[in-house]
Amino acid sequence: MSDPVFEPSRLYLVTPPDIDLETFPAELEAALQAGDVAAVLIAGQMAEHDMAKLADRLVPLIQAHGAAALIEGHNRVAGRSGADGVHVSTGASDLEAALESLKPQKIVGGGAINSRHAALDAGESGVDYVFFGKPHGDIRPEPHKKNLKLAEWWCEIVQVPAVVMAGNSLDHFAEAAATGADFIALHQACWAHPGGPADAVARALEIISASAQERIASMEMV
Repeated sequence: MSDPVFEPSRLYLVTPPDIDLETFPAELEAALQAGDVAAVLIAGQMAEHDMAKLADRLVPLIQAHGAAALIEGHNRVAGRSGADGVHVSTGASDLEAALESLKPQKIVGGGAINSRHAALDAGESGVDYVFFGKPHGDIRPEPHKKNLKLAEWWCEIVQVPAVVMAGNSLDHFAEAAATGADFIALHQACWAHPGGPADAVARALEIISASAQERIASMEMV
């Protein structure tokens, strides 16, 4: 019997809503150097020129460490900054506009997914991933139960990659890892971690590895 094929989840970091460009780049670089990070979403509801300023500073840093740099909600900033893609969480019309203007050259992710119907609509639209939760929605130590259930359901039936938002504490990170989502989003659990961002990434990757081994073991027993 061949070994089960299973791809562990990867990390998807979400930047804080208020970034100090004097200090944050060093924190971000420490996180990126600590282990495998698939993507970083430069997140926040802000004016285009403010997002452009962040992108100019952070996109090259993110890409230099092999991660995809994503911009929340600003298609033109994503294009002009050389970012890898955009994350859209402001409705179907904005998502359609992003898909029309940026695909296939850039990644387009769909957010604000809070139901099975919304998830299927987004998946059928041609997005590169669906995001269960809100980028800054980690208001509790544990992940939102509804997001976990949606991610588990999605991963069982759909091939479009899923991102699930973790809670704001690594003490509950294993709950997100257990969904089998392709990517797990970290926000406060990274930047507010007592040991610092690098330690947060290292610990999260350890938890992902342990969860993957548990899933493989359970598959082998079936």
